[in-house]
Amino acid sequence: MNVRLILILILVSVVVMFIVQNVAAVEVTFLLWSISMSRSLLIFFTLIIGFVIGWFLHSYLSYRKSKNELADDA
Repeated sequence: MNVRLILILILVSVVVMFIVQNVAAVEVTFLLWSISMSRSLLIFFTLIIGFVIGWFLHSYLSYRKSKNELADDA
C-alpha cells in the first residue's frame, strides 16, 4: 500500500476516535447569547477560527512588510 494512503487512514481514524469520545453537549455563553453543541464541534470551530485569524494576520503583516520595502526603495 501507498504510504500516503496509510497516513490518511491513520489520521481519519484518529479524528473519528476524537469525535466519538467528545460527543457530550456543552453550553457556550458569550455576552447575551448561549448555545449548546457537542464538544468536538466546539473544538473544530475554535480551530477554524484560529486558522482564519492567523491567515488574515499573516496576510496583513506581509502586506505591511512589502509596503514598507517599497517606501524604503523610493
